[in-house]
Amino acid sequence: MKQTILVTGASSGFGRLMAGKLHEAGFTVIGTSRTPDKYQSGLPFKLLSLDIADNNSLASFGERLFSEISQLDVLINNAGYLLAGLAEETPVELGKQQFETNFWGTVKLTKELLPYFRKQKRGKIITTGSFFGLIGHPNLSYYSASKHALEGYFKSLRFEVNQFNIKVSMIEPVYFKTNLGENAIIAHEEISAYNAFRQKVDAYTSHAIGNAPGPGSVINTVMKIIRDKNPKFSYPIGKGTPLYLALQRFAYNGFESSILKTVNKTKI
Repeated sequence: MKQTILVTGASSGFGRLMAGKLHEAGFTVIGTSRTPDKYQSGLPFKLLSLDIADNNSLASFGERLFSEISQLDVLINNAGYLLAGLAEETPVELGKQQFETNFWGTVKLTKELLPYFRKQKRGKIITTGSFFGLIGHPNLSYYSASKHALEGYFKSLRFEVNQFNIKVSMIEPVYFKTNLGENAIIAHEEISAYNAFRQKVDAYTSHAIGNAPGPGSVINTVMKIIRDKNPKFSYPIGKGTPLYLALQRFAYNGFESSILKTVNKTKI
């Protein structure tokens, strides 16, 4: 039977590309967007209205979804955004908003749909994390923290729902070309003591994104998880990810020094 897949945040970025490729591969795809009418005409799959940071939108979503489909095989938690800014320069209120979407919105939607998966006694939950949810990154303190939080939540959930044949996985991409950076929210409190470091981090990040590959390997990884009978939990994706993880685990001082050295030698 053809699998049915829900992709949140499917009107742009990874979500749109994933949903499009899954549709091309023959899956039944339902996407979500806060403003589906704005994007629906250009997409081959159906978009439903959903704002994962809005409790009212979440509360009725399960009923709306299952008025369109009879089964759900895969949930891909992809909706979210990037808040950029050094920790001391970022207002805590902006950090709370980052968590409200990236962490709490993802958790609330998963909780809304878990009863359907349990009733089926099968399903997959794939969540788009970030490599920076494994190692951290300067200028992305709250974004990294929200992705670290997702790692912890879904690690625990994986144990709990294994008895219902529900498989839980995370993808953790590093730098890839999407519009995530274009849609980022930038903290505007600037402390002069950080000026030189901030400029170097910005230059390093711009260079990394400018030289990043397209998201093909991310989409291929999602396809692999969907087709794998027993997928792993963690899927770091991108150049250098195994080395950075090994350094962080076994030689943290060397890992930290390599990050700072790379940033500091970046030309502004």
